[in-house]
Amino acid sequence: MANTSVYGITGYGGYIPRLRMQRAAIAAAHKWMAPSLKSLAKGHRAFCSWDEDSVTMAVEASRDALDNRDRAGIGKLYLSSTTMPFADLQHSAIVAGALNLSSACQTLDLGSTQRAGTSALMAALQNGGSDALLIASEQPKGKPGSIQEIGYGAGAAAFTLGSQNVIASLLGAASRTSFFVDHFRASDSDYNYVWEERWIRDEGYMKLVPDAVKAALKDAKVSAADISHFIMPSPMKGLADAVAKKLGVAAESVSDNLEENCGNTGSAHGLLMLAKVLEQATPGQIILVVGFGQGCDALVFQVTEAISKFKPRRGVSGALADAQVHDAYLRMLSYEGNIDLEWGMRAEKTVKTALTEQYRSSNQLASFMAGKCRCCQTLQFPQMPYCVNPECNASSENFDQVSLVDVPNSVLTYTADWLSYHPAPPLYVGFVQFENGARLLMETVEVGAAGLDVGTPLKVVFRIKDIDTTRGYPRYFWKTTPIEA
Repeated sequence: MANTSVYGITGYGGYIPRLRMQRAAIAAAHKWMAPSLKSLAKGHRAFCSWDEDSVTMAVEASRDALDNRDRAGIGKLYLSSTTMPFADLQHSAIVAGALNLSSACQTLDLGSTQRAGTSALMAALQNGGSDALLIASEQPKGKPGSIQEIGYGAGAAAFTLGSQNVIASLLGAASRTSFFVDHFRASDSDYNYVWEERWIRDEGYMKLVPDAVKAALKDAKVSAADISHFIMPSPMKGLADAVAKKLGVAAESVSDNLEENCGNTGSAHGLLMLAKVLEQATPGQIILVVGFGQGCDALVFQVTEAISKFKPRRGVSGALADAQVHDAYLRMLSYEGNIDLEWGMRAEKTVKTALTEQYRSSNQLASFMAGKCRCCQTLQFPQMPYCVNPECNASSENFDQVSLVDVPNSVLTYTADWLSYHPAPPLYVGFVQFENGARLLMETVEVGAAGLDVGTPLKVVFRIKDIDTTRGYPRYFWKTTPIEA
């Protein structure tokens, strides 16, 4: 298929949770039973707040890739992950709603392997067709005290695909399928069971990856020496360097694996590294991306001149820099559901979602749409049957739909509530003033050491509003967070 694809990557973006845990704090908590973790205690790992998951990260990565670009032409949305919250509910439909994509957009979820992201990207590029959005999002969870806990991270990457303004075209690709079980996670388990490291390295990566890569390079009609960026995520330190050496790829071409202040993001990691590499890539460079899991995917890209005309909203580099570093290990355990804390009687309230009302108000809730009255220009959210301006009272037929997602806003009033139950106390809530005139009572999350004040600049983020723990249903909505971490 060499040089036959005019359908390629047209944009990219990424998201890494703002919260970072000091690995030294994790190692210190377990030193009584696992002192060897100290050798892995360098740097930070990203972890999700209680109201983040693979769905919310997918939305934020997509906003980074799409920024304010036209979304009307996106005809397909692919979402890959092995850590989605539902067993039987389409997550890509939730993401499409939050991004305000057309109801004509085809949505598809993919998972069940660590190469879900690369396999989805390969299939989407080879099938071509209409403009598409492809997302890989993952929140791997390690058992407390394990090597996985200290090494894992969380994050998402998103790519727009199409035939116009292609910034990276697929020169060639190859896959190898092998029932090589380096790890597995049962459907009712939270954690991976991982096999012996040396066997995974010698029999898995060192044999399966070179075979797939050589086939992909032959398909692309390039040599290993031509590769400018070699992307191979692996939980094992130094393994990408060893595979590159075996293939004849220059050592300086091996890409940063984001280990120091992110951690391994599972099936999303290869595409997260690709989004990071594209930030620095120059026209003509060759990028090789490897995905490993029950075989191997290898994709060979060439960067085009159009790369200079595209920039994500902030990119993976911006997400890495937007960090709040914590040392309270119990906080991470609580957010990940690995510890059952006593929250008191106020945490016993039952939350049940009326699915009928959720459907009726889906445009307002998912896409955060306010109504703007054409008669008096009043903005209102939630939207009522009539304009709330007592001197107008025009019917809702006179409303224009205005998204509040990317409108600049700031703190008008705020309260830090330590009495109400909140999984990340205190609960910050108050009125938010939007620059277009809207004024809403909203929750503000991830308030850092600088705190809040009247006028503090905020941004809107897609999060879990609350969780119906009885029925296992998270409700998603929009919150605000300080622009500065």
